[in-house]
Amino acid sequence: MSRFPLRSLKLRSGEEYRDRVEIALEPFELGGLRYLPVPAEIEAELVVQRATSGDVFRLSFPVRLHGACVRCLEDAVVELAIDAREYQDASPSGDENLVTEYVVDDQLELSAWARDAIALALPDQILCRPDCAGLCPECGRNLNVEPHEHESGETDSRWAALESLRDRLG
Repeated sequence: MSRFPLRSLKLRSGEEYRDRVEIALEPFELGGLRYLPVPAEIEAELVVQRATSGDVFRLSFPVRLHGACVRCLEDAVVELAIDAREYQDASPSGDENLVTEYVVDDQLELSAWARDAIALALPDQILCRPDCAGLCPECGRNLNVEPHEHESGETDSRWAALESLRDRLG
């Protein structure tokens, strides 16, 4: 878990601290599939700005995740450019929107913040390619490698009423 000590910063209002920091990233579990950040430790740019009412934090870094395509289960790679911001009120008055959960005991929890920022930036589906055909629902073969169709066999009897309606309307 990577942390940054905020107590060591001696900033006045309007001043900014900028540095490159190393952040350890942990694997993601999404929909039962595991995605590994490569490399597992990345270099990020951290910016801390002191405002009159609190601190503004910014974390920027590129990340590359390797895992399985949700359609065909082949290897998939997602590359993201993360640019996350957080705010910490100098005198929190009970408004939870003005306090970041990543500041704990004057330490900025970089790994947790990076993990959450990556999760928010992920696409809805992680695919090996945009036109992935997936797996055949009949036999389970990869349709990207072996495109095929099965002869229509016996239809499920529960669909008989809809099929007769289709035949009458069509």
